[in-house]
Amino acid sequence: MLSSRAAAAAAPISVPTVAALRTKRPSLFSTFIAVPTLRFSGGNICLCSSRRSSSRMYSNSIVSSAAKPLQDPDKLIDSVETFIFDCDGVIWKGDKLIDGVPETLDMLRSKGKRLVFVTNNSTKSRKQYGKKFETLGLNVNEEEIFASSFAAAAYLKSINFPKDKKVYVIGEDGILKELELAGFQYLGGPEDGGKKIELKPGFLMEHDKDVGAVVVGFDRYFNYYKVQYGTLCIRENPGCLFIATNRDAVTHLTDAQEWAGGGSMVGALLGSTQREPLVVGKPSTFMMDYLANKFSITKSQICMVGDRLDTDILFGQNGGCKTLLVLSGVTSLSMLQNPNNSIQPDFYTNKISDFLSLKAATTV
Repeated sequence: MLSSRAAAAAAPISVPTVAALRTKRPSLFSTFIAVPTLRFSGGNICLCSSRRSSSRMYSNSIVSSAAKPLQDPDKLIDSVETFIFDCDGVIWKGDKLIDGVPETLDMLRSKGKRLVFVTNNSTKSRKQYGKKFETLGLNVNEEEIFASSFAAAAYLKSINFPKDKKVYVIGEDGILKELELAGFQYLGGPEDGGKKIELKPGFLMEHDKDVGAVVVGFDRYFNYYKVQYGTLCIRENPGCLFIATNRDAVTHLTDAQEWAGGGSMVGALLGSTQREPLVVGKPSTFMMDYLANKFSITKSQICMVGDRLDTDILFGQNGGCKTLLVLSGVTSLSMLQNPNNSIQPDFYTNKISDFLSLKAATTV
């Protein structure tokens, strides 16, 4: 167990055992909170602690250099080997493809660029996302898709999580499918969505003592049964991991309003266990390190393209990549230019098809 917040903020610490991944919950009243993140270091997994504003997107820290509007797309394209794209708000909105996406992706591929698609949405597996790309008319290989559901399973594999241990899932089908493909035993998920606890004097809720990890993602079937079951596993099973696919505050289920995101489910377990989760999705460095290791990519040769400041852009910055914010999703120009916003991408533009329109304009 990390003994103090000072220790948590130190340089990467090797993680030899599952028990060593436990962390303390910081004070709710601190200006900044220590967030455990995971990264590869020389082929090994390390647990690090980044310091993040408690308001997530905005802080009172010194603002970095202001983002520049993208004016010379060729210069950016030629400076990198790989483009990592967020999906919702960048490639599509809901079930509708954003204009100009197919042509833009084709152009980048024709220039020999590697394309990777990374999403914090854990409700689908890579295979299910592959079908969505296909439905939208995009030719994307399953090996190019990385969802936080996959990241959870990949992390467990990377630490050699014992196959005789089980994973309790607070989340949806995507996590279950990825765990199954990785060969892990699991329980929970949507089937626990209808379960209720009938409290009686002296009632003691049982839980599986073989659960060695609790994975929490976005869950539309979230209930008190799941909170209590996950809490018991984390509190009472020695060395039990608390893993979050992401801590997004909001998600976009409909165009009418913002909806509570996966961070709300994670927050419930954080409150009941007094434990900080290990985050495997954006903006944690785990997925970036995994991708760089898998494809042998130099991080400075990557451009992260996304529509969220506190996940996509921070993900790229944490990984040492170039960053491009598109205004086709949740972030507006006024949000980006808010004086209190400390997260500044290298460049911003309206949508990724500006790669084509701006390129055409510069050749006229």
